Formats: sequence, structure tokens, C-alpha cells
Amino acid sequence: MNKLLSKQELIKELGELEPEIKIVFTNGCFDLLHLGHIRYLKEAADLGDILVVGLNSDYSVKRLKGNSRPLQPQEHRAEILSALEFVDYIVIFDEDTPLNLIRSIQPDVLVKGGDWKPEQIVGSELVLHKGGIVRSLPYYQGFSTSGMIKKIREMVIDE
Repeated sequence: MNKLLSKQELIKELGELEPEIKIVFTNGCFDLLHLGHIRYLKEAADLGDILVVGLNSDYSVKRLKGNSRPLQPQEHRAEILSALEFVDYIVIFDEDTPLNLIRSIQPDVLVKGGDWKPEQIVGSELVLHKGGIVRSLPYYQGFSTSGMIKKIREMVIDE
């Protein structure tokens, strides 16, 4: 099964599911997959039946994180996410936020990491309005892509 779908393919695929299937949506850059990401994605998957990951495109990551990012192209990041058994679908988006994607997918559960308050999560009002759930999952201290990049740079400088 190909987990990476276009927005149109994903909408078609999700539209064919039984109504009682609970769709969970989250998004991110996932530039360097680390333990914090794994824990977060597993917890997100446990909140429903299908986990859809909106993956920021290379252009989107560059706008959000700066010219030195992403470290890995979107195709590589998508393939790495595809290897996780608890990730069901991945869709790449170019916008700075996944609002249009959320509007199209209409997930039952919307999830972000603990550094986001539920009311700050993009698309929360759409999901809540249709009776869905918005969750901010625990943030795992010491696990961040920016922190990993900083540590690698410090190690290179020290050598």
C-alpha cells in the first residue's frame, strides 16, 4: 500500500471508509525523525483508527524554518514516515498551515504537540464545530530537530 497520496487521492480514499472509522490528523515538518516524533505519532494514532500526517513541503519548511531547512527533501521525509506502521497516510502540502487540508479531510481528531494549546491549533474550530476532538499531546523535553541540529553543529565545531 502506498501511504503517500495526493490531496485528491486521500480525499477519495477517506471517502470510501465506513462512517464509524475515526480519522486522526496531525502535521509537521518531520525533518529529522527522533524519539519525540515517534512517541507523538504513536500517541496520535492511538486516538483513532486512521492516522493521516500532513507533511510540510520543502517550500513550506524553508518559509517556516529558514533557508538551511529542510535537511532532507520531502520525498525522503515521506518515505521515512511511511515506514512507521502506525502512520496510515501521508499528504504533502505547500501552505504554511494545513487549514485547507483539514477543511478537505474533515478529521474526527486533530492533534499537535504539547507546545501548542488546543485553541491555538490551526483548524481546531473546524474540527470542534463538527463535534470532533482537538488534543495537544505531551511535549517530550530534550527531543527537537532544532536541538539535534545545534548539537551536531557543536560537535563538528569541537572536532
